Amino acid sequence: MMETQLAAVVLAAGQGTRLKSKRPKVLHPLAGRPLAAWPLDCARQLGCAPTVLVTGYGAEQVEAALAATGVDFVRQPEQLGTGHALLCARPVLEDFRGTLLLLCGDVPLLRLETLRRLLQLHRDRQAAVTVLTAELDDPYGYGRIVRVGNQVEGIVEEKDASAEQRRIREINTGIYLFEVPFVFEALTGVGCDNAQGEYYLTDVVAVARRAGRTVCALATGDADEAMGINDRVQLAAAEAIMRRRINTMHLRNGVSILDPETTYIEAGVEIGADTTLLPGTILRGATIIGSDCAIGPHVTIDACRVADRVNIKAGSVLAESDIGPGTDIGPMAHLRPGTRLAGENKIGNFVETKKAEIGFGSKASHLTYLGDCELGSGVNIGCGTITCNYDGVNKHRTVIEDNVFVGSDTQFVAPVRIGRDSLIGAGSTITRDVPPESLALSRAEQKVVEGWVRRRKTKK
Repeated sequence: MMETQLAAVVLAAGQGTRLKSKRPKVLHPLAGRPLAAWPLDCARQLGCAPTVLVTGYGAEQVEAALAATGVDFVRQPEQLGTGHALLCARPVLEDFRGTLLLLCGDVPLLRLETLRRLLQLHRDRQAAVTVLTAELDDPYGYGRIVRVGNQVEGIVEEKDASAEQRRIREINTGIYLFEVPFVFEALTGVGCDNAQGEYYLTDVVAVARRAGRTVCALATGDADEAMGINDRVQLAAAEAIMRRRINTMHLRNGVSILDPETTYIEAGVEIGADTTLLPGTILRGATIIGSDCAIGPHVTIDACRVADRVNIKAGSVLAESDIGPGTDIGPMAHLRPGTRLAGENKIGNFVETKKAEIGFGSKASHLTYLGDCELGSGVNIGCGTITCNYDGVNKHRTVIEDNVFVGSDTQFVAPVRIGRDSLIGAGSTITRDVPPESLALSRAEQKVVEGWVRRRKTKK
């Protein structure tokens, strides 16, 4: 059959009381993204237009968090069932004619390939309704799929099922494809005249069968895809599944992960081939790692760009920083937001940087703080050096030009500029600009009193 238009509705109105959280359920993070972002991303990749997110509990918070996705929002003022939630989206879809994909904002593990298979079956069979199903070893509590041949005869809830029907292991996942406007007409027709006073999507199946329309079901080969998140136990289980998927993808793309069980990589992180991740590595946010890098163990990188041939050693923490090629970092280094390393740098143990622009080949090997500063190329920073950037009210900048050698235990009291090819004597406190090719030092003159210790002992 000819392909028709495809729209999507994602249900995200629930509170999620079993999570015991002030945060709306669909905003709880999974691999670095809100739960609802996963089905929304599937809808986007399938080309659904429009995509409607039905909000309820914490609607303003949910809508603010997901505004950048470009979806349409509608609100479900009362929780009157999934059918009612779908009816709330009807005004946005008033002029839509085609196939509607219904997804759940708390079902994040669905694979795009599975939804494509579901859509293909729906189109091939010219179905009015197609439901995604799963087979469970223990289907207790789920609606059972009653089939006659390849067609679905009905969906029977646990409480209404006969003993024979309860032995059925194929269950309803709550993921559907419907034809529009049929689904809205069916929901309006069945109403909510039942004990719960709710609109049931399963009633649409019965309406379709009575009308002689085709109802299909596709069983996913992986029951994990249908996992809904109702409590933190399920959230942790889903996180583990998603982490394995992400790590497997990177392994197949040429990244070495020595211990996938202790390596945490969020969705969207990019890693080049022949990079090695040691145990305990955590990569978050919009992080991009180049090729031939070595990272870890126990390194955390958040929203950084790391070029090729970078070695980040044990215990280092990096956030919102750009790391040039051939750089050596750590162990136990802390690169805070705004750090920019041009390349071939060394940032050693217990070195902290913040808003630091550091030129090619410059080094700070140990026990140093570089904040609000600009270093040229070829600068050597001695142990114990500090840029004193904060006067208690305002931040000030230190500029150190090319090829400056800074002795150990130096304090730069910003704002100050150090000219190129200068040398700063160890133990100095620099409060004024230093011209190029100069020696600057500010320590007190050393005094030596010979024989003082011997005379002191004699007096005792």
